[in-house]
Amino acid sequence: MNKDYVTQTDAAYRIASTRVSLDSVVYAWLDGLSPESIVDSYPALTLEQVHGALAYYLAHQEEIDQYLSQGEAEFEVLRQKLNERLRETKPLLYQKLMTHKQQKTSLSS
Repeated sequence: MNKDYVTQTDAAYRIASTRVSLDSVVYAWLDGLSPESIVDSYPALTLEQVHGALAYYLAHQEEIDQYLSQGEAEFEVLRQKLNERLRETKPLLYQKLMTHKQQKTSLSS
């Protein structure tokens, strides 16, 4: 019997019958989380759904990787626009945020 674990609606992939995105499960798995840990992180999911979502990802990896890359690129464009708007409208706050970011980066180096 064929069971659908992933649905695509409004240009987004979701775990069937939930609001959890496929992105969330795939990124968690790529970050090294086990399916059991993913279930712990997303109580709306069953272990079967996580395994089904990962199987879907592996069967459609090229397509899903492209979808994820597109989402990352769109996020980067939005982040840059937000930075530009913040720099123009609240320059003092922007400067404080950039200083904090630089300090954080230098501490982790």
